[in-house]
Amino acid sequence: MNAKKIIFTEKAPAPIGPYNQAVLIGNTLYTSGQIALEPKTMELVLDDIETETKQVMENMKAVLEAAGMTFDNVVKTTIFIMNMGDFSRINTVYGSYFEEKTAPARETVQVACLPKNVNVEISMIAVG
Repeated sequence: MNAKKIIFTEKAPAPIGPYNQAVLIGNTLYTSGQIALEPKTMELVLDDIETETKQVMENMKAVLEAAGMTFDNVVKTTIFIMNMGDFSRINTVYGSYFEEKTAPARETVQVACLPKNVNVEISMIAVG
């Protein structure tokens, strides 16, 4: 059995509870959801939905890199959003991080509330 390896980077927000940024089992990486916290200040970046989504994706990029991976390794994502009306704007930013032909599987779910009342949270599964 493969031992689980905890992934941590100071380039992404530090966990604020009993969880880790990501866990690597074998060659599969499971990330925790990322929200738009600026890693150095731990302040939310909520200027607009595009800026918020970009911060989430940059946080996720840092976690992937800490595990020796890139967005090319991502096989599945989950996007939680507060308002489905923001979907196309979120999708435009999200899509800029992937090649459309090799983009991961994904679901997008509207939820009633997210941590710190943010508008978007994204988690990923990647394989190295």
